[in-house]
Amino acid sequence: MSLDKNSMDHVVYSPVINNQEKLNRVPTIGARHYQCFLYFMILFIGFGFRVNLSVAIVAMVDPKASSNPDIPTYPEWTHKGEILSAFFWGYIWPQVIAGYVANRFGAKWFLVTTMAVQSAAGLCIPFVAGRFGEMGVMALRAFQGFCQGFFFPSVAAMLSVWVPREERSRLASLTFGAVPSGTVVGMMVTGLISATHYGWPMVFYIYGALGVLTSILLGLTGYNTPAEHPSIGEAEKLYIESSLGNTDEKPHHSVPWKEILLSKHVWALMTAQCGSVFAFWVLLTQIPTYMSVVLNLDIKNNSILSSLPYLVLYLLSIIMGFLSDFLINKDIFTQTVSRKVFNSIGTILPIIAFIMMGYVKSGESTKVIWLLIIAVGSNAITGSGWSLNHMDLSPNYSGTVMGFCNGFSTIFSISAPLTVQYLVKDIHDPVQWRIIFFLAAGFQAFAAIVFVIFGSAEVQPWNDKTEEPNEDSKNNL
Repeated sequence: MSLDKNSMDHVVYSPVINNQEKLNRVPTIGARHYQCFLYFMILFIGFGFRVNLSVAIVAMVDPKASSNPDIPTYPEWTHKGEILSAFFWGYIWPQVIAGYVANRFGAKWFLVTTMAVQSAAGLCIPFVAGRFGEMGVMALRAFQGFCQGFFFPSVAAMLSVWVPREERSRLASLTFGAVPSGTVVGMMVTGLISATHYGWPMVFYIYGALGVLTSILLGLTGYNTPAEHPSIGEAEKLYIESSLGNTDEKPHHSVPWKEILLSKHVWALMTAQCGSVFAFWVLLTQIPTYMSVVLNLDIKNNSILSSLPYLVLYLLSIIMGFLSDFLINKDIFTQTVSRKVFNSIGTILPIIAFIMMGYVKSGESTKVIWLLIIAVGSNAITGSGWSLNHMDLSPNYSGTVMGFCNGFSTIFSISAPLTVQYLVKDIHDPVQWRIIFFLAAGFQAFAAIVFVIFGSAEVQPWNDKTEEPNEDSKNNL
């Protein structure tokens, strides 16, 4: 078969071939990675604000915690559980609406505004503590929680338009790795600074300043979609959009609430998230107290050892993200099987560690630390399980699904420190802590079973649902 010049030109300059050539030039590190870095920083600073009070509260009520006797302390405070849970009183409310507006209008300016405002509020915590006491700190933390209620739904919405399916596990794991890394740095920095001459107030000043700077950086260099980015390469833009099916063009019709609320896969996801969140916040809010009163560690050593499990969690989450993508891209696992396998392993190991922790004696500090590393660190494996499932089920409504699940699971975040406060009457008694560990293990086991039976990673039919045309639009057809 012969081809004339015109037909040869048609073959050479075919749009398909041009697109393939562009895809071959996709940068290994590109605009999508920088955008993920910005979201990482938002969550990193935000989560640092979440956890630093868990360590700072030890110094705030202990006159001997700082080397500077002039640092204000409040040993008369008796509502530590309420102070630690106050963040979630505000956090629960904006979740669903945050997901909706992020999907509908783009998340950038919601992230910029809420990050700046909550950081300014953090700067005020030392002043409010001295002027208005426990109630003032609770109110300010609830306000911070309200602002941060926009973070995860907005980041999920942004990732759904910036992260190609082929890189979803690793880039999402790297982004959400801000949770454990922010925890590690937040706990270590808070403990180390609280023990110095500057005392615990300096922690909130540092994080407040960093938060304001991060919001400015996102405002100047962040973009809602690849199509809005003024300098992204055509090859990378095509790669992202072709992988996602142009999901950056967000639907302008109403959210399919009925289908979302009746989806067994969404409820399986939410159950898995609730089980994981309860266990996570039991440990996160109570490890410093547990190490202080049961293991008798000072605040400096307390913060370092408390953060060690989250360092393992961060490092392991990165490895698991790459491994999950490899298994899916090589067709070793389907996406659904991968999510269920990783979620199950990441749940079974903490369950075993929780049960063993229930029988550890007060003098066995080394064993406790190793079990905490297993209980917290192995949760990284679920980072390639339920944590990515919001984007799996519905790229178009990932922010909304995240907001719905995150809002409901916040109830369990609130209940975690309160459960400890009301069930552990003698915080020096390891036997009473056993109740908490067994409760967390049982809840996680139930959640893992539900996800295995009813979970899915397939895009749901309602993801592309369109509205029925109204009478006016019918008449115009």
